[in-house]
Amino acid sequence: MSHISEPPVERVTIPVLQRWKEEGRRIAMTTAYDAVTARIADPIVDIILVGDSVGNVCLGFDNTLPVSMAMMNHHLEAVARTRPRALLVADMPFLSFHLSPEETIRNAGGFLQRGADAVKLEGGAKRIEMVRALVDCEIPVMGHLGLTPQSVNVMGGFKVQGRKADDALRLLDDAHRLQEAGCFALVLEGIPAELAARATESLRIPTIGIGAGPGCSGQVLVFHDVLGLTEGHRPKFVRAYANGFQLLQEALSRWAADVRNGAFPTSQESYRLPEGLRDTVANWTPSNPT
Repeated sequence: MSHISEPPVERVTIPVLQRWKEEGRRIAMTTAYDAVTARIADPIVDIILVGDSVGNVCLGFDNTLPVSMAMMNHHLEAVARTRPRALLVADMPFLSFHLSPEETIRNAGGFLQRGADAVKLEGGAKRIEMVRALVDCEIPVMGHLGLTPQSVNVMGGFKVQGRKADDALRLLDDAHRLQEAGCFALVLEGIPAELAARATESLRIPTIGIGAGPGCSGQVLVFHDVLGLTEGHRPKFVRAYANGFQLLQEALSRWAADVRNGAFPTSQESYRLPEGLRDTVANWTPSNPT
């Protein structure tokens, strides 16, 4: 029996997400960094994020800070070639939206030209000017509050945010400021469940939680975390639905063993010469060297 839930038949758009927020329909969002992961995810989820988490997950970095626009463009183009029905959102990497509205527009506009439907950027009140500049250019923006990975050095590590009164109230204020600036949705990461639920109920736009409890309009997890493709410590908010790393290693080990003991390939996995050519090849001898 299949456990794949039926996705909406329509293409997911920003108005569709807004309608789901009003109807109370939960939104599923995951990451994809290439065509394979996009094709696996697209029939199932509502939003695909080409996240700057590609730095940690695929490129071997300790955090997202080294990820460049060139890297993001490369991965976005791979995902966009699959023409997903899910809403395709691209992460604005570190320093791509910090220097000036003009550069922010240029970088975000490049994402849309490469197939993204929208962009995501981190930060609250400090980023309002950039959000407004993008929205004025008809570039849809998803905000991101709470534990913002690009601020890891300021935060002193990946720590839960919003546990102090000033921080919690500032987050609520920032959420409303981002909404009024034109964000169509907000990611809420690494904050207490009660705070995320209060933000969600007070906003007109959907919230997508990650480590923010069940009270958000939807949830996002990294593709590789959902499938258990990552090694080592998993954050508290991650639930792996498969032990993908071990399963794939076991499959690869079986293949390597078959290669070493001569069990792969067999005739079924091999091509054959036409009958008339077999004797010619079998009887061939090297010509004398000149």
